[in-house]
Amino acid sequence: MYPFLRLTWQGFKHRNDPALAVTGTHVSQHICWPWDLDVFAELNNGRVLTLYDLGRFAMSRRIGLMAVLKEQRWGLAVAGASVRYRQRVRVFERITMRSRGICWDTRFFYIEQSMWTAKGGCASHILLRTAVTGPKGIIPPAQVLAAMNLSQVSPAMPGWAAAWISADALRPWPPMADA
Repeated sequence: MYPFLRLTWQGFKHRNDPALAVTGTHVSQHICWPWDLDVFAELNNGRVLTLYDLGRFAMSRRIGLMAVLKEQRWGLAVAGASVRYRQRVRVFERITMRSRGICWDTRFFYIEQSMWTAKGGCASHILLRTAVTGPKGIIPPAQVLAAMNLSQVSPAMPGWAAAWISADALRPWPPMADA
């Protein structure tokens, strides 16, 4: 089940945080609860993705995107993700999450997020391809930024993000079509 109470808590907790630039970093704190665990007593990989949602929603509010989504009746969608897991997170461990937009192209916004444990290590890192959507499909980032009263150009795409985009484009679609 989606953690709506946690989502509400994050919204409440960060309601007075100052506005962020589109590429600013939102920092949030989370705890690994017993219901977040998998059969190996560590943070479930699916729950990791859900927790990253919480960080993105708070970041989106702080950059001014959520107000525009509500006003325009647009939505948010994840169009691709690559996660790197490097450290186990155990029950009751505290996690510091960092979320930031890194760049955009003509269709998508690219966001990176990471989870850090109290021990100081990076537990996981995700690169996401995200889209703002409307009744007719994807809303171009330039249009979204204009609705946010911003006219900035995208920062240069990091090489590692560009390499992921190129590699992802090589994957067959639909998957296993010839199997």
